[in-house]
Amino acid sequence: MSDHISRKELKHDRVRESIEHGAEAVLSHTRIASIVLLVAIVFLAGYYGWKIYNDRQTTQAQAALDDAMKIFNAPILLPGQPSLPGEISYVDPAQRSQDAEVRLAAVAAKYPHTPPGRLARYYSALCLMDLDKLNQASEELKNLETGSDKELASLANFQKALIAERTGKNDEAIPILRALSDSGSILVPKPLVLLELAGILRQTNPKEAITLYGQIKKDYPNTSVADEADRGLGALAPQS
Repeated sequence: MSDHISRKELKHDRVRESIEHGAEAVLSHTRIASIVLLVAIVFLAGYYGWKIYNDRQTTQAQAALDDAMKIFNAPILLPGQPSLPGEISYVDPAQRSQDAEVRLAAVAAKYPHTPPGRLARYYSALCLMDLDKLNQASEELKNLETGSDKELASLANFQKALIAERTGKNDEAIPILRALSDSGSILVPKPLVLLELAGILRQTNPKEAITLYGQIKKDYPNTSVADEADRGLGALAPQS
């Protein structure tokens, strides 16, 4: 028997090795593809699981907010005025604000990361303002300043400016209002912001207030905003 491997045997061994290496490569790629597929399945399952949970939370939060808003929007009855059957009503505005704040704060605490939960926090702050709990209201509004909802952030900042004005901190209110006037917010329209700003400037800088009222009349002619600007100018006339 020859000690040397025949060419035919050598060729056969090389073919076998090629097949084995090819099979290993296929198995390796198959394993990688399986791992990638498994990761994708886990990711999609996690995403859809989170989405279902988030949608459920949002739905529940909206229902809770709707219930709380029934108190927030409840009518205030005049003395001797009867309430309608099944209607929530109050004779004391402060009591309504107190009851609404409790319900709204509960919604905000339970669903803090949902749009209805954040909106509940905003309305809770409004109730606190009605109750003259301005420091607490400011803290609630701060939580809405940096959220992804820019309109809600604008609403929160506008209320913060009003709180600053009410507490005599016009130096804090003015820059907030100036920034809001350039924000392009839909829910906090520019003319509303300019009127509020001009009202503060009437006390701190009458000349700038006159200029601002004139700008409002020019930019928004024949509107209720222009009428308000006229009244503001009228209030300044004796001082100028």
